Amino acid sequence: MSEFYIPGGAGEAELTEKRSRFLGHVRPAETEEEARAFVAEMKKTYHDARHNCWCYLLRDGVERYSDDGEPQGSAGLPMLEVFRREGVTNAVCVVTRYFGGVLLGTGGLLRAYTQSAKDALDAAGVSVVRRWKQLRLRCPYALLERVKLEAEAFDAVTLEQDYGAEVTLTLLLPEARAEDFSARIFDLSAGRLKPEPAGETLRPAPWRAPK
Repeated sequence: MSEFYIPGGAGEAELTEKRSRFLGHVRPAETEEEARAFVAEMKKTYHDARHNCWCYLLRDGVERYSDDGEPQGSAGLPMLEVFRREGVTNAVCVVTRYFGGVLLGTGGLLRAYTQSAKDALDAAGVSVVRRWKQLRLRCPYALLERVKLEAEAFDAVTLEQDYGAEVTLTLLLPEARAEDFSARIFDLSAGRLKPEPAGETLRPAPWRAPK
């Protein structure tokens, strides 16, 4: 299975443009039913807003969007393009607009909806879904920071750190890099440290932290 990227969780952002308020909300969604349910939830929550524009795209190729009364092409599609450019899928976004009395024009709307979607995604962060190998490693405190740097260089994710006489690290390594990481740690420690296999898993893990 090839890896793919999804929103890291719930993300929210607010933007004010010429007295109009834009409220962006992003969520991960695995199915069209989940995406549509979230859109319906936001429309109910912000029922008094002038517009609730939305988009979603799923890994199976489904893409949908709505301008919800805004000029055609000024809202839903620009929001969708944010996720395409970021390489994120299984995502749904709703941007709510409370009209401030000043017309923004198509260009102004396009920029505002694009920025709102991007800000909400930044707030959610991005996770990568891939097959991981789990490794457990007992590490002396003197080598801990070096081992952490090496783990970061190999795109590892730290699941647990247990502190005792030594630190026991539980790490997720991309399947294709686990063996090289183990060899690197073995060499770095002159054979003293040997990561032990602790299973495999298919799951999301943080890739880009929320901003």
